[in-house]
Amino acid sequence: MTNVDAESAVERTLGHLRQVDAPPEPRGDGPLTLADLYQTHRMRLVRLAILLVDEPATAEDVVQEAFAGLHRNWGKLRDAAAAVGYLRTAVVNGSRSVLRRRKTAREYVPPHAVNARSAESLAMLSTEHQAVVEALGKLPPRQREVLVLRYYGGLSEQEIAEAAGISKGTVKSTASRGLEALQRAMQQLERAKR
Repeated sequence: MTNVDAESAVERTLGHLRQVDAPPEPRGDGPLTLADLYQTHRMRLVRLAILLVDEPATAEDVVQEAFAGLHRNWGKLRDAAAAVGYLRTAVVNGSRSVLRRRKTAREYVPPHAVNARSAESLAMLSTEHQAVVEALGKLPPRQREVLVLRYYGGLSEQEIAEAAGISKGTVKSTASRGLEALQRAMQQLERAKR
């Protein structure tokens, strides 16, 4: 499997999920409210968090915290587009915090079995998609974050840089290294299944 194959597989899988989770068209009958944002973007943000933290319950908590933060800062927002960007950045930062806490906890607690994805979430994906999602889970957090934001979030390099708090050049190099690592992880998983 080449880098191009890995990129194509990631793009197909996360692009498929992006289409499944696409928010509905906004209604045009008045100003956008926090409730509208919650209804429109919550599930997509939960999926984003799941792809970053690998645990549905934790992902839900991260998204809830993002919406609580938005509620606290509602009066400071420029417009609805800024609200969506705020939420996305809050979810990325919240996911990072979760991963940092996990790492710290693992350093002080004897190793334990890693939580597996739910059977329902994997059953809904094709075999190829399952392999990509499983391989994504083996990537370092920053690489996974950049690939998820790029292919699932559909964000440009500039938008990823803003959401992740890194430079555009770091986004490019991290994406490249992430695709290489993903390719290796998928090859290892394929060999293990033989």
